[in-house]
Amino acid sequence: MAHPSSDQLQPQLRPHDAAPFSTESYFQTQRPPAGLEEKTALMSEFVDKWKRVKGKKVVLVTSGGTTVPLEANTVRFLDNFSAGTRGATSAEYFLSQGYAVIFMHRLHSLRPFSRHYSHSLNPFLDLLSIVAPSSSSSSSSSSTSSTSSSSSSPNIVVSPSHSSTLLPILQAYHRAQNQGTLLSIEFQTVNDYLWLLRSVTGIMAPLGRRGMFYLAAAVSDFFLPEDKVAEHKIQSNKGTLALEMDSVPKVLRPLVQEWTPEGYIVSFKLETDPALLVPKSRAALSRYGHQLVVGNELHRRKHEVVFVERRATSSPSSSSRPDRSTFDTQSNASRGDGAHPGPSGSSSTEDLTSPADSDGYTETWLRLDDLSSGDGTGKDQGGKGRDGEVEIEELIVKELVERHQTWLEAGADQDNLADHV
Repeated sequence: MAHPSSDQLQPQLRPHDAAPFSTESYFQTQRPPAGLEEKTALMSEFVDKWKRVKGKKVVLVTSGGTTVPLEANTVRFLDNFSAGTRGATSAEYFLSQGYAVIFMHRLHSLRPFSRHYSHSLNPFLDLLSIVAPSSSSSSSSSSTSSTSSSSSSPNIVVSPSHSSTLLPILQAYHRAQNQGTLLSIEFQTVNDYLWLLRSVTGIMAPLGRRGMFYLAAAVSDFFLPEDKVAEHKIQSNKGTLALEMDSVPKVLRPLVQEWTPEGYIVSFKLETDPALLVPKSRAALSRYGHQLVVGNELHRRKHEVVFVERRATSSPSSSSRPDRSTFDTQSNASRGDGAHPGPSGSSSTEDLTSPADSDGYTETWLRLDDLSSGDGTGKDQGGKGRDGEVEIEELIVKELVERHQTWLEAGADQDNLADHV
């Protein structure tokens, strides 16, 4: 597919009256990324392995942001602030709960286990010390030529002050590696992500209800179609650059309805206005028909989230996606939580009237503030995180594991009922 030159790039890249991309038209017109077949083969082998293990559950965790290249030979691209913290952290907790994890993440974003020692947080080199050889070890080793050079050289050790913190992280990492329960797959652009997502959902579909989709990646809302991307670096001699971009197709609908109809699907909603968080999460459930939306407010996302779900129907066995009536949840109204105003304060341009006014939704708030240790440290203790810290992802995953199990059992009940009809 030919690309326009940088000098030919027009300020308006798509006519105002052009039809938006559907999922079908997107995959018909945008080329698959390099390496898709190899990554698909790895994911297929991974899922086939765990599908044969009775009762083993598999979760896809998507993590990090997607880029939107402005040139085919990319120098400039649009990005978002996501570092992949939620996805990498959640993957660790899913592993600890016995899941096999496909970790589909942005290139160079945070990864499970190594996220504790990123370049900016607890730099890894700060954990290490150099220990000079003692004179006794040097003299005693001089008679043994095979060990002389190593024993007379300085050794690298983990500083004692860091050993107790590093040990459980290292143990969990080696456990995942030895058991083969973690598969990491990289993406960079939004096009990479969409093609990989379609591929992995097809691979996981045979798992039925044993598959969970934890869609925590920060996916671009807009993109430049391939035939509108300049081939070479856009020149700056004109002084200004105006781009009109197309909306990325909402693939959640076909994912829920076609690609993996029996999967347990969790999406995320990030807002900066707390008044929009619940109504827009409800609107997403109404529009796409999946099981749960995790709502995050930008500045509180590391301290609290809200689970938004549909209420149970009177006859859950009549639907392939039954609502769960057994959850101990509280609606926003019943909590009387003024910090999270209801839909009456919404100014969204989306059509939120139906879900917002309906009594068919329930919200569950998870807050670290409710677990205050009271020790003055500002950290919640007794968790599985670093130095016993409770991370919000630990609470999220614990709740989702319970809901996923209920989803599995509901499917088994439906199968038993069908067998007796």
